[in-house]
Amino acid sequence: MVTVPGIALNNGATIPQLGFGVFQVPEDDTAAVVGHALDAGYRSIDTAAAYQNETGVGEALRDTGVPREDLFVTTKLWNSDQGYDSTMRAFDASVAKLGLDYLDLYLIHWPLPVRDRYVDTWRAFEKLYADGRVRAIGVSNFRIEHLRRLFDETSVVPAVNQVELHPGLQQAELRAFHAEHGIVTEAWSPLARGGTLDDPALTGLASKYGKTPAQIVLRWHLELGNVVIPKSVTPSRIRENIDVFDFELAEDDLAVIAELDKGARTGPDPDTFNLG
Repeated sequence: MVTVPGIALNNGATIPQLGFGVFQVPEDDTAAVVGHALDAGYRSIDTAAAYQNETGVGEALRDTGVPREDLFVTTKLWNSDQGYDSTMRAFDASVAKLGLDYLDLYLIHWPLPVRDRYVDTWRAFEKLYADGRVRAIGVSNFRIEHLRRLFDETSVVPAVNQVELHPGLQQAELRAFHAEHGIVTEAWSPLARGGTLDDPALTGLASKYGKTPAQIVLRWHLELGNVVIPKSVTPSRIRENIDVFDFELAEDDLAVIAELDKGARTGPDPDTFNLG
């Protein structure tokens, strides 16, 4: 079973660098899928209220023999629950579905700048953190201007910003800003939903290293210093995605992948996304 290294957050907590995402995993399948991931060595599980599978994640956590202190559980506040009081209620609902006494990481799922509630929402996050109900707080899909506003109007710097990031959308400016301010970059859609895996550059590197294109991309993320949360429902692919700690990419091969950046999103634009 693979052991995943950790990355220190800005408050002293540690997050596993490679975790398991459950976006679009059906609720009825979630417990079994997360169980496979835990058996393969994953210790970080990433869900969200919007995924409607927190209960299934909780079932898997109850059934596993892995001690709670060895697990790192993340969920996210959905857009319709932004605002101070509604955030507190939504947090209670999420931890109840997960069957947990505390969360390891709680994220604002989207900034929704047009609604202008994310600062009040963040103040609720700060309260949850101060009360010890969550070990770290962070955001998702925030741009630099959204982060700067939190810096100016609140007290706690987000520990994590989870954003779409893959070879086709490398977010170099945002990653540099995170590094400057002690924020860990976490990549969702790290494989671009498979959209870049047939690129000749990646298939060529896969042949060179005796790995799959997906493993090449995940290794690239790790060497950039990203936290990464690949998702699969297939047991063999779940094991394959965590089997990326026995090789390193050469500098010139990292440069090859750097050339694949097209600024191309597979998901919504954070400045305009307003669902929920």
